[in-house]
Amino acid sequence: MSNRINISSGSPFEDTFGYCRAVKTGNLLEISGTVALVDGEKITADDLYAQTYNIIERIAVVLEEAGSSLNDVVRTRIFTTDISKNLDIARAHAHFFGDIKPTTGIYEISALIAPQYKVEIEFTAWVG
Repeated sequence: MSNRINISSGSPFEDTFGYCRAVKTGNLLEISGTVALVDGEKITADDLYAQTYNIIERIAVVLEEAGSSLNDVVRTRIFTTDISKNLDIARAHAHFFGDIKPTTGIYEISALIAPQYKVEIEFTAWVG
């Protein structure tokens, strides 16, 4: 079995829920569901494009820290509380992944951890 490396974000929720930001096993990297840093100015609760863009920008940093990149993402799973805004989400996703084209799914769910969060994305990437 390959060595397992846990990558922490430092969030207190990691201990509360018993998870970490990402887990690398061999060449596989799985990244936990990630929401945007909603600040009420640049990224607002009603701007699903900005939330999606922020999530992917932040995950690009996690990928680099793990020896990977957005080019190595093979799957995204997008959860939203408002599927009617799917084209806003798609536009931000395509900004980063238009040429890479990972497999993906988009799912409407009833709620996320707090009401200002409207998008959460999980990522799977290949390392090396």
